[in-house]
Amino acid sequence: MRLKVVIPPRNRRFSTVDAMGLAGVVGLLVARYIPVARIIPFWGCVLREQTGWPCLGCGLTRVADRVSHLNFAGAWEANPLGTVAAIVFALAAVVMVLHLVFAMPIPQVELSPREWSVLGVVTPIIILVNYAYVVVKTRFPHLLL
Repeated sequence: MRLKVVIPPRNRRFSTVDAMGLAGVVGLLVARYIPVARIIPFWGCVLREQTGWPCLGCGLTRVADRVSHLNFAGAWEANPLGTVAAIVFALAAVVMVLHLVFAMPIPQVELSPREWSVLGVVTPIIILVNYAYVVVKTRFPHLLL
């Protein structure tokens, strides 16, 4: 494995990390100040409403709301992987400001083909473990300590 990190020269070019940061700022501000789940009548998980079983994204609205209120434990309880994603988006927002305001270079990470393969195997496993937790939390909460 040969993870390679490249530090580019100082710049203010809009990048993928900046786009993630912008999405993070908008998403967390909406979650913080607009009660989306209360004001949009069709908001919610149709699968869970119809079958009682959660979908892969169940809990993400609660995660965004709780992370925006700095309730990380509550967010983790709602959906652990969603909490990690929300925190990554918040960190991307900080990096975006540093990059666009102060021209801080954003390191570029390059993965080898083997590292991409490992990532391709590990990612679905992490998603399945997270989904298993959400299912157990929703359908069988008595199994959790």
